[in-house]
Amino acid sequence: MSTTTTQTPLQGRTLWVPPMSLSGARFLAAVFRSTGVDAKITPPSNNRTLELGGLYTSGEECYPAKVTLGDFLRVVECDDFDPDKHAFFMPTAEGPCRFGQYAPYLREVLRDMGYDNVPVVSPTSKNSYDGFGDHGPTMMRNLWRGLVCSDVITKLLLKTRPYETNKGDADEAFQRSLSLVEAVLDDRHLSESDRFERMLEEMVKVRDLFRAVPAKYEEGRPLIGIVGEIFCRLHTFSNYDACRKIEAHGGECWLSDVSEWVWYTNWSQKSLLKRDGKTLSLTMLGAVIKNKVQRSDENRILDLFTEDFEGYQEPHDIEHDVLEPGWPYLPADGALGEMTLSVGKSIYLYNQGVDGIIDISPFSCMNGIVSEAVYHDVSADHEHLPIRNFYFDATSSNMDRDLDIFMELADSYRKRKTRTRRYPAYFQEQT
Repeated sequence: MSTTTTQTPLQGRTLWVPPMSLSGARFLAAVFRSTGVDAKITPPSNNRTLELGGLYTSGEECYPAKVTLGDFLRVVECDDFDPDKHAFFMPTAEGPCRFGQYAPYLREVLRDMGYDNVPVVSPTSKNSYDGFGDHGPTMMRNLWRGLVCSDVITKLLLKTRPYETNKGDADEAFQRSLSLVEAVLDDRHLSESDRFERMLEEMVKVRDLFRAVPAKYEEGRPLIGIVGEIFCRLHTFSNYDACRKIEAHGGECWLSDVSEWVWYTNWSQKSLLKRDGKTLSLTMLGAVIKNKVQRSDENRILDLFTEDFEGYQEPHDIEHDVLEPGWPYLPADGALGEMTLSVGKSIYLYNQGVDGIIDISPFSCMNGIVSEAVYHDVSADHEHLPIRNFYFDATSSNMDRDLDIFMELADSYRKRKTRTRRYPAYFQEQT
């Protein structure tokens, strides 16, 4: 059974959150703090992370398991660690991915170390991550709003940084933006309606921060779609800061965001209810209402960035825009999880005019391996769009060398493709 904030009281404990993405983790911790939980993100991953993760795993686990476990154990090994004053946040998921075993294995390791009284808070994708106890509905809505803001801020960073004229300005705008929204999510004294209005006000400031970054926006830079396993593609330590490497090779990244996973779990929840004969049920009604509320909140935030994201629009409907295009290759009612999203999103990005796709996955990841098996057909059916898998583990990577070749293929494709990219109005053609 998954642990929730009701089943395991967190009063008097620090709840440690793993930073799959820095922005998302900071906002998640802030939402927890707004409910009275002392939440912090684990320290930035380093070599000690890999040492501890390797010590308590067999080597057959996927890379994110080693990284997240290692970061948690760095907290445990601190001299002042008190098992009665700490807890760990590790969600889980249904389907074939080994991610579903992270939380149970963390509990097992803690038990073997004599810390079986340390709670592991573990919501699940089966119910679309409901179940946060007494604060459930309010907390889930704030988490969703924070997640959308996190994705928007990351998207602003990646569409600005390749074009900045003063190196570091976009990163500075990114950090300032995180602080603005984090402060609103963290405030315990705001009503929920006031909190959202304040978030919207801060997101206008975020928009203006990035618009103020000196940049030279010129057409012609290869746009690379980034898909793959969600942790590895978002966790910069695990992927050797892949987006920055792609930028150094002359590219721009369109990174698949966290929100698409939420939309997918929403779709999956409704599909399971239909399968179980609960199409007409209170549970289904609740799922439909939640979907509509989340869409409304997302639209209010995205409406602030209509001009900024022209040509960068994310899928509006996960089933129609992502799952259905990928169905001939990996049908979503049979192939579960990120593999269906990676393949379907690659086709969506092709239609948006990207110049190449990079799939980032942990070494031996089933989602990456299955996706790679069908990418040849996906590429052949879509003008031979360059698609390349990059697998990551704790060893050194030849990504720089391989990017030299891949970016040449992407630039060649850019010059011959028929699906042209739509640029925002502030871009200028190269002369």
